[in-house]
Amino acid sequence: MVEKLQKTLRDSMVARWTVLVLVASMMFFAYMFVDILSPLASLLNDTLAWDQGVFGTYAAGEYLLNVFGFLIIAGIILDKMGVRFTGLLSASLMVIGAAIKYWGISWADANTVEWLNAWWPSMPGSAKLAMFGFMIFGCGCEMAGTTVSKILAKWFKGKEMALAMGLEMAIARLGVFAAMWLSPMISEKFAVDGTNSVVAPLLFSAALLVIGLLNFFVFTVMDKTLDRQELNDQMVNDQMVNDADEFHVSDLKQIFTSKMFWIVALLCVLYYSAIFPFQRFATNFLEETLKISNAEAAGLFKWFPILAMVLTPFLGAFIDYKGKGASMMLLGAIIMIACHCVFAFVLPAYPSKTLALVTILVLGVSFSLVPASMWPSVPKIIDEKVLGSAYCLIFWVQNIGLCLVPLLIGKLRVATDGYLVPMIVFASFGVLAFLLSLALKVEDKKKNYGLELPNKK
Repeated sequence: MVEKLQKTLRDSMVARWTVLVLVASMMFFAYMFVDILSPLASLLNDTLAWDQGVFGTYAAGEYLLNVFGFLIIAGIILDKMGVRFTGLLSASLMVIGAAIKYWGISWADANTVEWLNAWWPSMPGSAKLAMFGFMIFGCGCEMAGTTVSKILAKWFKGKEMALAMGLEMAIARLGVFAAMWLSPMISEKFAVDGTNSVVAPLLFSAALLVIGLLNFFVFTVMDKTLDRQELNDQMVNDQMVNDADEFHVSDLKQIFTSKMFWIVALLCVLYYSAIFPFQRFATNFLEETLKISNAEAAGLFKWFPILAMVLTPFLGAFIDYKGKGASMMLLGAIIMIACHCVFAFVLPAYPSKTLALVTILVLGVSFSLVPASMWPSVPKIIDEKVLGSAYCLIFWVQNIGLCLVPLLIGKLRVATDGYLVPMIVFASFGVLAFLLSLALKVEDKKKNYGLELPNKK
């Protein structure tokens, strides 16, 4: 047997980290677009008559099509067609959805078409069209998230997988920081007749999505080269992939029958339901609770992802070399409960910018602990050939929560005229996430999935 002398691109540190930068940048632009309007909630109310109920409904639109089954289809597409096709499709959907959303809001600023206001009168025409675009964008964004997870599992298998996933999440979360920082700035810069612009920040972030699409084209070239190299290696070693190793729809049974999978999926939906919907309302919450301007509130909350961005790669590296993934999920849930309790009870009684900032930063610690440990755990409990479907099913369950919770919070916000009840709801999600994290740790100890073990061989 001839010893293999030629290494693949996967063995090149430069190549696999270049892949990370390419796909992570796409998620950075996606996360930025998701929250680009969040700091402008008050401005949307003033200029387009979007009250908190309308804003909550619009925010829920991002996940609506995913909830009704698109993500399940996306998982099958991912495992059947591969990461290149699925990645290009997801990036394209994001660009198309962003264009429709921009069209709706910019068009509505000038002259909203009558028929848009003729039905569902409680929703302004601009919100309806923006919500439709957000639906399409959301399909692409969630599909991209699962695709990127499978890409990193493929390119970093047996290497720095948790570190890579941690860095990808850190870069993506930098998009939240960028949105909170740049959106008010761009809005003010392009003000017309003394009124800040809603359209300009949206157009800026939409243009960045086009760059993300181009980056993914570059990745497809690299990934195709890797597959060709690995195919040649298989031919040299007489180890061609057997048809039995290919994906079949019937393989999904092993996902649906996995107790560990459902624990992780439910943990995911509960945890993220206390984070992402909170992001949508956080600026307005700080504005009202601290009696500060919209720009000042956005300036405070923009620091939320900073500790998460800094800590996540280090936590990923820790998991790669030391393990303790299940314990990290447990600790992250505890921290999240404490932070939302502060927002609910302490901050309204003692309105302090310093207290608000500290709590926001600590919440960022939780936002690093749970995702950094949860996503690298999935390949340990699910077979690689259905990994894409597993990620998509987790995202699907997650999207059910992310679709319904903004609607719930928007309604509670209007009904109670305050944020006490919404914050209690977020804290309750944290309690349930804690119980599931505990169950996950117990089950891992029984079945030896290795969630507490390091990833590096």
